[in-house]
Amino acid sequence: MKRTAIRAAVLATTVLAAAAYAQKIELVYSDTVPENDVRSQLLKKEFGECLGAEFDFKPYFGATLFKQGTELTAMQRGNLDMGNLAIFDFYNQVPSTTLMGTAYLYRDYAHARKVMDGDVLKPIWDDIEAKAKVKVLANPYIGTRHVNVRTEKPIMTPADMAGIKLRMPGGEGWQFVGKALGANPTPLAFTEVYTALQTGAIDGQDNPLPADKSMKFYEVTKQIVLTGHLIAANQFTISAKKWNSMNAAQQGKVKQCAMNFQGALDQVTLKQESELVDFFKQAGLKVYEPNKKAFREHVLNEYKNSKYSEQWPAGLLDKISAQ
Repeated sequence: MKRTAIRAAVLATTVLAAAAYAQKIELVYSDTVPENDVRSQLLKKEFGECLGAEFDFKPYFGATLFKQGTELTAMQRGNLDMGNLAIFDFYNQVPSTTLMGTAYLYRDYAHARKVMDGDVLKPIWDDIEAKAKVKVLANPYIGTRHVNVRTEKPIMTPADMAGIKLRMPGGEGWQFVGKALGANPTPLAFTEVYTALQTGAIDGQDNPLPADKSMKFYEVTKQIVLTGHLIAANQFTISAKKWNSMNAAQQGKVKQCAMNFQGALDQVTLKQESELVDFFKQAGLKVYEPNKKAFREHVLNEYKNSKYSEQWPAGLLDKISAQ
């Protein structure tokens, strides 16, 4: 009888453990940055560990699960739960987002954070949820994008960018950023940029300084032009299907952890940016600021005369500028 009771207790414990495991909420996540990147490490700690035992967070890095630019479709098809997207990924399905991909939209980090964390962009977040069937949980800052080239020719104005094959991520919106800067934009996957710079297949690329360091682009380039054309933030996103499958408490936990990740990454990115100019100079690169007024005026004029400005929600640009 005693042995029978023990076996019954062990069986009951096993069944309960299995049931608890089965009830865990699986969150499959895809990103393009390598697993050893500080962004990936912060994600696992500040988001993954924050979720606790009720969730089973499964992150995939280095575009090993889905290629850059395909994550949104994967989420819509039910093949992926979460992704760290770019605003350009939404262009085709959510035309209002074209405003948020406009270069020189924000004055600086503080302005961008105030706008993104406030209510002014709520119409766009709602538009994304209604049309793209995903929910934006947070907008972690990944740095201000600058032009990085393998040639020594000084670049002071957009006219100096003529003929430069500038790598931009795939997608029409990204390509227009390169065109607006005055360059010849060339689509290329993030994981292929180093080799393309090394072989001369491209003349340059644009990324925030932390990405330039982590991907070692400074080894195959000669200068960084501090154009500061995009205050870059990714859209930390979950599929609407997965979001709606959770109860309010679970949704609250996911949102809280997403904001933890945003806050942690913001601080690390800002610290890196404050230190990296000296790092790149010591590595032998020329690092300097061009005529930003000339760049800003040229780029914004390109946008205003393009099809993209036709999609901007009425009055929203003025509201953003007034923040």
